[in-house]
Amino acid sequence: SAPSSGSLAPGTPSVLRVGSVPYLVGRPIDATLAEEEGIEFRREVPARLVDGLRSGELDVALVSSIGLFRRPGYRYLAGAAITGRGFVASVQVFLRRRLDEVRTVALDPASRTAQALVRVTLTERAERRGIAVPEFLELEPGADPAAAEADAWLQIGDPALRTYLGPGCPPIFNPSEAWCESRGLPFVFAAWIVRPGVRLSEAHRRAFARARENGLARLESLAEEAGRVWGLPLGPCRRYFASECRYDPGLELTDALLAFRDGAAALGLCRPDLAPEPIPLPGAEPCPS
Repeated sequence: SAPSSGSLAPGTPSVLRVGSVPYLVGRPIDATLAEEEGIEFRREVPARLVDGLRSGELDVALVSSIGLFRRPGYRYLAGAAITGRGFVASVQVFLRRRLDEVRTVALDPASRTAQALVRVTLTERAERRGIAVPEFLELEPGADPAAAEADAWLQIGDPALRTYLGPGCPPIFNPSEAWCESRGLPFVFAAWIVRPGVRLSEAHRRAFARARENGLARLESLAEEAGRVWGLPLGPCRRYFASECRYDPGLELTDALLAFRDGAAALGLCRPDLAPEPIPLPGAEPCPS
């Protein structure tokens, strides 16, 4: 449990307010945080979690990694993140026409990182092929991108998985696969971001490390739960949690984050000068700073 407030360094909250995503993809690193003493836990869509960090309502949140490079002062936990090393089924661009003919893409408002990833990968692809860069359509919070009038739509999370793994899936472009092929690095979809001025106690850091260890031990039961919730076969759900998504990024995390910063900054989507500090978790490989 967390030590009493009298023993904590300045800036270290006795109760850490933590937010995470409502999607099952977050469970391998957040599943047991709600049970930890000294942590107040809630779930919101990624864009709302970012707003919670900015307003000071949250101290730490599992949010879109682009957030690290839009405001100064953020730090991140180095030992746990949601990453992909290729195809990831929960972030998809569904196509209504051939990819080279796509002129408009409706962006899922739920994740700013997925929006930036699609902008970067499709812009770079268009430039390589000498074709027009699509127009990217911003939608209101909560809007369904599949309902927008566009040649293609980005969808994330459980809805993307249900569409991809369900009957009648349209053709797709997978932006994580495109990113990893072009960079040779994993893509970091979400990281535990710590807002400026917040210090984590040793007890807090151990709680995040335990959550990662407990979650990784439960991947099989999580795949079974996903199959029931989504009404999908166990095989694809097991592949998604055990192979497509990676949760212990190790030494490549910093390089992967900075590569994303550079790609997004080239399009004016974030600041090019921010290099947030990693916070190591007990038992995790250290991240070079």
